[in-house]
Amino acid sequence: MIPDLPGNIDDIKGFLADDEAAALYRHAAEASQCGPVLEIGSYCGKSTIYLGLACRQNNATVFALDHHRGSEEHQFGEYFHDPALYDSGEGLMDTFREFRRNIREANLDDTVVPVVAGSEATANQWQTPLAMVFIDGGHSLDAALTDYRCWTAHLMRGGILAIHDLFEDAHAGGQAPFAIYRMALASGLFADLGRVNTLGLLRRL
Repeated sequence: MIPDLPGNIDDIKGFLADDEAAALYRHAAEASQCGPVLEIGSYCGKSTIYLGLACRQNNATVFALDHHRGSEEHQFGEYFHDPALYDSGEGLMDTFREFRRNIREANLDDTVVPVVAGSEATANQWQTPLAMVFIDGGHSLDAALTDYRCWTAHLMRGGILAIHDLFEDAHAGGQAPFAIYRMALASGLFADLGRVNTLGLLRRL
């Protein structure tokens, strides 16, 4: 049972299964006793809410990093495109308004710090050690590799690395998240904490 979970959580746009959400909450509740959590790829804030509720217990912070222009699969004409999140005047996706509304309604404005920027540009200036990094950003190989290489260096020892959307079968989903998950396992820097559905969990050694 997750305390203070908004009654509308199932209506918030997102791609997080219930068992994955519970695992994120559990690991963030543990990790945030040691420091802040970084989420890469917040979309409309569904996963951010689970992370935020966990961090709020420890007076910790979630940095929610997303340019809010949508991943490759969210663009106009693509399979996961949502017309309700498309700014026709700009000709661009814009998930930030929806994200802010969902975070505000969950009473997490004092816990969640939005970072509206690209992953690499932000990482280049980052100074704060992180207790947990959740990678759920762009699913191209380029984007996934950038997220992994830029942010694992900021993860403190004992910290949690979580990677979403792991599919061994290319017919079931994109392969980039699974590729960086295998890289992490092969690096010798992480202990395998197992998987929950399509969520991979590792601990920095």
